[in-house]
Amino acid sequence: MTNGNKRTAGDHPLMLCFDTSTAVLAAAVCRGAEVLASRHSHAERNHAVRIVSDLKALLEEAGGEEIDGIAVGRGPGSYTGVRIGVSAAKTLAWAWDKPLVGLSSLETLAMAAGPYLRGDKQATETAAFATRHAERPVWVVPIMDARRGQVYGARFGTTDGSVWHRLDEDAIRLIGEWGPSLAACAGEAGALLVFVGEIGPHAAALEALVGAVALPLAIDAGEMGRLAAARLAIGLVDDVHGFAPNYTQLTEAETKLGDGARTEGQA
Repeated sequence: MTNGNKRTAGDHPLMLCFDTSTAVLAAAVCRGAEVLASRHSHAERNHAVRIVSDLKALLEEAGGEEIDGIAVGRGPGSYTGVRIGVSAAKTLAWAWDKPLVGLSSLETLAMAAGPYLRGDKQATETAAFATRHAERPVWVVPIMDARRGQVYGARFGTTDGSVWHRLDEDAIRLIGEWGPSLAACAGEAGALLVFVGEIGPHAAALEALVGAVALPLAIDAGEMGRLAAARLAIGLVDDVHGFAPNYTQLTEAETKLGDGARTEGQA
């Protein structure tokens, strides 16, 4: 893959953004909040095959200008997916000598709700959504299925989908316990609780939460551009060589290896 014509970064840097932490390969070329080209392909277990060709086609579609930086979702999420995305981003950043901005995949998933909160898109899944959040703080909770009743999750606060602040760190949690706790806290705070992301596996648990809204959204790479440009502008970039994924939990193989090591040590 090559990256063509030279350009100088300005107030609105041209960013190549992508995330492979879920079954969706989300990618976009953005100039600030403006999306020049985007792709969202369902390539579960096939990201390694698609990522190079998809990014190449995306850059050509955006006009072939030289990018100013690369933004990538660093997880949590699918172990293999996160590793593929981070490896690709590090390789491109090193080869092109461009700054690398690592983003929480859960944060970018939360920001997929931004267009609905701002009124740019209509939430067809719940017709009352637009009026329910008017004049109220909103807690957006992105979730990804982590199996066995668990989710990768975090919590972000916003009012209009433009300015966000983090309320809970990325972690793996039991939705059956965390969900009711969040709902109770949201009720006390007068906040609208909105779950976004991989809703399906946890639909029953979420439907039981009084006053909560669930939107089955995928990561929006265009929203990644908005976040990445803001961070690049103030110098929040990552060291290419030291950059690592955030897996949040040990893989099954690592867990078994650790158990084995403890057993040997105790023998």
